[in-house]
Amino acid sequence: MTTTQADSICYTIINAPIDSETVNEQNLRNALEKGDVKEKVDALKKLIHLILSGEKFSPRMLMTIIRYVLPSQDHEIKKLLLIFWEIVPKRGTDGKLLHEMILVCDAYRKDLQHPNEFLRGSTLRFLCKLKEPELIEPLMTSIRTCLEHRHSYVRRNAVLAIFKIYINFEQLIPDAPELILEFISRETDASCKRNAFLMLIHLDQSKALEYLNSCLDQITSFGDTLQLVIVELIYKVCIANPNERSRFIRAIYNLLNTSTSPSVRYEAAATLITLSQAPTALRAAANCFIDLCCKESDNNVKLIVLDRLIGLKDSTSGAEKVLQDVLMDIIRILSSASDLEVKQKILALALDLISSRNAEEMVHLLRKELQKTQNESINNNEDTSNYRQSLVSTLHKICLKYPDVLISDQLITTLFEFLSSDDQPTATLVFNFARDYIFKNPQHKTLLVTKVLEVFGSVKNCQVHRPLIWLLGEYCEETEPELIQEAMTTIRNSLGEIPIVESELAQIETNETGGENVNSNDTGGPTKLVTADGSYATQSALSVSSRTDGKKLPPLREYFLNGDFFVASALANALVKLAFKFKAAKMSHPDSDSLRKVNSFIAECMLILTSILHLGKARTSGLLPSTDKTERSISEDDFDRIALCLVVLSQMCSEGQSENVTSIMKRLFINEMRECLNLMLHANPCIEEDVKDKKRENKFVEVDDHLNFSQLLGKNQEMFENQFELSLSQALSGNVGATATSITHGKTTSIANLLSASKLSKVTQLTGFSDPVYAECYVNVNQYDICLDVLIVNQTSDVLQNCTLELSTLGDLKLVERPQPVVLAPHDFANIKATVKVTSTENGIIFGNIVYDVSGSTSDRNIVVLNDIHIDIMDYIVPASCDDHQFRKMWAAFEWENRVTVNTPISDLQEYLRRLIKWTNMKCLTPQQALSGDCSFLAANLYAKSIFGEDALVNVSIEKSTPDGKVTGFVRVRAKSQGMALSLGTKIHDTQKIATAA
Repeated sequence: MTTTQADSICYTIINAPIDSETVNEQNLRNALEKGDVKEKVDALKKLIHLILSGEKFSPRMLMTIIRYVLPSQDHEIKKLLLIFWEIVPKRGTDGKLLHEMILVCDAYRKDLQHPNEFLRGSTLRFLCKLKEPELIEPLMTSIRTCLEHRHSYVRRNAVLAIFKIYINFEQLIPDAPELILEFISRETDASCKRNAFLMLIHLDQSKALEYLNSCLDQITSFGDTLQLVIVELIYKVCIANPNERSRFIRAIYNLLNTSTSPSVRYEAAATLITLSQAPTALRAAANCFIDLCCKESDNNVKLIVLDRLIGLKDSTSGAEKVLQDVLMDIIRILSSASDLEVKQKILALALDLISSRNAEEMVHLLRKELQKTQNESINNNEDTSNYRQSLVSTLHKICLKYPDVLISDQLITTLFEFLSSDDQPTATLVFNFARDYIFKNPQHKTLLVTKVLEVFGSVKNCQVHRPLIWLLGEYCEETEPELIQEAMTTIRNSLGEIPIVESELAQIETNETGGENVNSNDTGGPTKLVTADGSYATQSALSVSSRTDGKKLPPLREYFLNGDFFVASALANALVKLAFKFKAAKMSHPDSDSLRKVNSFIAECMLILTSILHLGKARTSGLLPSTDKTERSISEDDFDRIALCLVVLSQMCSEGQSENVTSIMKRLFINEMRECLNLMLHANPCIEEDVKDKKRENKFVEVDDHLNFSQLLGKNQEMFENQFELSLSQALSGNVGATATSITHGKTTSIANLLSASKLSKVTQLTGFSDPVYAECYVNVNQYDICLDVLIVNQTSDVLQNCTLELSTLGDLKLVERPQPVVLAPHDFANIKATVKVTSTENGIIFGNIVYDVSGSTSDRNIVVLNDIHIDIMDYIVPASCDDHQFRKMWAAFEWENRVTVNTPISDLQEYLRRLIKWTNMKCLTPQQALSGDCSFLAANLYAKSIFGEDALVNVSIEKSTPDGKVTGFVRVRAKSQGMALSLGTKIHDTQKIATAA
């Protein structure tokens, strides 16, 4: 427990209203002397508020308080007086205690003997904050007496008062440990015993152990607050002395199984896995963590416990096998979890723990979870769609790992039902699952292709239909001509009647002649149409509505009529592949009818493609949607692709010179495209293996690494939880002044590099060396708050009174507390701590000054302006991963963009990308295979998340105009919040300037 002055002081700020009239000392004295209770309360509040604001008052004000306010028995006045005596200066300019404080001491001696337990307890809490031993010494007898008071509130605060007094002024009560040990032995109240036991832990650990040994069999009947402290003591004792583990591990195990407090069970489980690595202990702790996740409704609790489970898996060698045994229990947490992040953590943990023993049961549970989400609307809850995607991705990875065990008709049916849903991202993941599974397990190809043919007609989304068409063209093999013919039939049914233009015009003409008469007052005028024989037909608004209001169009036909011809290029490629394979299948076993069937199949493919081209180029047909009075026709790229496929189909059955062209095309469409698929599917596993290899490398222990001998540590170090880190930090600080270099594992490391990882690299100089007050600050960033440890040095020969550190912030930073004023003797120094709360990820600035009074001087307060403290956004950004679909989705959704121009002397594209990743602490999502090779341009995507859950996206587009030229281009940053985009862009820009200057 720290004893610094800044940590022990905690003020209560009173919000006093500001009166229109100026508050002066005389008015306050009149109210305190002659006013009633309400007026005295108001005056005392104003006085406290003014003192906290830095105002000074004459010694007469102190006597007025003592004479007219201190004798009051009103409880509200008593509470305000406790705050007043806490903040009022108690020493004169000479540093000696004011004589008036003797009267105050006598008043509080009476309060410690008051029959009201509230006044006694409040006074004892006040004494915990006093730093003047002259005031405390006369009260020691009364404080000891309070240990025997009838009310637990008084006894509890008496223990705290003795605790603080013993820490600060041990000479006032040297027998405090013995006194508290005697007190705890006879005490029955749980809160009092907890405070007493906590005091013994920090003051005399041997006496705490003495008491614990006397009641070790009874700890299961203690209150949860005392049990928590007991667990803390056992942990520290066993860390310092491992021989004690066997004596206390049974007590921890009993607490784990019998306690009704979730906090006690969590701490007991965490301590148990630290004390013992036996499978029984690990299994008990894991079951406890799982039970807490299932029963606790707070998502933060679930996340903390899941992190503990993940840490257990990674840190202990035997824990992974134990967790594999309870994997099904971990999966069952999904039914009680409501937060998406919790569910994703469970799935990620389960994916790491899966084995061939539990794979089938796990897939069965995940399939049930997937079925539960089918009836939930993704429009009302976006988390449902994200949860589905996580489930599908998990099933995807499991089935690829254990293909023969897990593939089943039920699972495929459940997955493929999402192809026809409105959840397009989930449908895309299902297709990826089918594609990867067929590629790695070709023996199950027929089953999956058949399932695709079954759901093909019910798919509603063009983005899903396009890859399904590709899959049919790619995996309907020549060994199964019946499957090829079935695929062709399915495609024809999805197109409807062809030719498309002629059939649509015929349908319109039928509706016009057979339907109701057209109202001549219709606002839609007639439109001329080109019929099949070249004549003109008339189309009205009614005829269009009759076509659209009639029978639902087949899906592919609807896409083309809506102007979406990109799916047509995929269809053209698939038809060419199917034609090649159908021809090979029929010609491998030819009969009298084989050639006719092949020609008929190819002709049908050509008819489909020519029909699509006719629709796309028939600009005067009125069938396609119009934009700006112009029909949206087929694009040139799609037209060229379909036309090329038509040429290939037309030469497929030709003989002579065109046969060589056909063989080349067959190799391109069948073999080369399959090879491209092979390269693409092998890229991601390579990346995942690289990540796993890096994780495994981090666990390696070098042969010359330091060994930690806890028995050789001093007694004053046995309370530390990580002695190795302590020794390392001490060795580092010792090397700074000793040598200029350090040799580690055969490599020479400069002291500058060592200091970059130490606290010295985060020290900011706030004032100059010639200022009367020198100040420097150590900035410790701890996730959601920033701790400022400011060193203030008095460089003068005067006593500096009321030396105050005044701070303010810019950005989403908030000062939690105001630092307390200190008194600095000549050439003395002091450490002042301040805490700043962080609410978002953006650059922040902390600025302020130091104000002080010189002892004996009548001049105004002196001010020293401080340098600004800049809070770096990189302290809150951590690398993260996401797939391409998520990246594109976020890129389109985020509205704030910051474009930074590349200005660097670096002439290598790869080197600039590596430095950018280092500058921004982001992860490159683009595979290294896609970035390799000698090229004059480079494009890559980077991604990171902040500790607040904010996403940061970066797109790098750079090039070199000449081989020896500098890298040029742009770095685009996108984020959901403006501050995130601006701060990250500023960081990139400023780092480039530093690199350029260097």
